[in-house]
This record gives sequence, structure tokens and C-alpha cells, in this order.
Amino acid sequence: MTRIEIIYRKLKREFAFTSELIVPKRIAIGNHTKLLRGAFINASAGTISIGSKCYVDRNVIISCNGGDIIIGDHCSFNPYCVIYGHGGLRIGNDVRIAAGTIIIPANHGFNDKNRKICEQPISAKGITIGNDCWIGAGVNILDGVTIGDGCVIGAGSVVTKTVEPFTVVVGNPAKVIRNR
Repeated sequence: MTRIEIIYRKLKREFAFTSELIVPKRIAIGNHTKLLRGAFINASAGTISIGSKCYVDRNVIISCNGGDIIIGDHCSFNPYCVIYGHGGLRIGNDVRIAAGTIIIPANHGFNDKNRKICEQPISAKGITIGNDCWIGAGVNILDGVTIGDGCVIGAGSVVTKTVEPFTVVVGNPAKVIRNR
């Protein structure tokens, strides 16, 4: 039996009847990670790696959408988060992501008025979130953003630009209010 088959059987045994894993052979989940009932993990068009001791609450969607998603150790995703991977998503260790957060590393093109928006190319630069970050409830993180280590993103913020390490940002668009 290959290593992938062993991992697949382990995933099937541990998460049966609790979460939906689409293409589990392209999903790696670390030891002591918990996926609650209703979590939806989709690696049909990319790969997903979730580290050890992570927590994925109910009704969280983690979907590659053509990119790869790498999540470090000891991260938490609270209910109703939507996490996409279009242009690639990297999340460091010890990251807390509150309920209702949306992370989408892609944007629709809309510059050509002679073409429907749905027919225009998507740009996908990717998103990186450093270690030891706290992302508040209802935050939106948009394509091309890097959030440095130790950042706090206030609830309801829309992050459109890179955030320097150990910075606290809030608002729409997110603005620096202080350093940690």
C-alpha cells in the first residue's frame, strides 16, 4: 500500500460522517487536527495541506479553486469561513481566524466593456498570512495581500493592501491604528 493510500484510509476512517472531503488523495491533514461536522474541504483543482493541531469548525469551506492551500500548525477556522486558493494561499502557524471571514486570492477582470465580466480573465496573485495572527470576525482579505507575523485584523475589516508585521488594522479599507 502506498503512502497516499494509507493517508486516504486514515482520513476516511477519522472524518467519516463528519466532514466532506473532495478528492481526499490531494488533502494532507496533520495529527490531532479536528474537522467538525459540516466542514467542506475541496481539493478537486489543487492541493490542500492542513498542519497539526488545527481546528476547522462547522460550515467552513476550504476550496482550492485551481491553486494550492498550505495551512500551518495550530490554526483555527471558526464557523462560516470561506477560504479559497485560486492564486495560492499560505497561512502560517498559530493563526486564529474568526467566524465569517472570507479569504479569496483572486479578482474578476472587468476592464473590457465589450465583454461580459464572467468572460474576462481572473487575476490570481495569491495571499500570504504570517505566524501568530488574529483575523477578526467578518474580515475580507483580497488578492495580492501579505499579512505579516503577529498582526491583528479588526472585525469587519477589508484588507486590500499588505500589512506590516505586528500591526493592528481596522476598517474598510483596513488602515493601521497602531503597532503591537
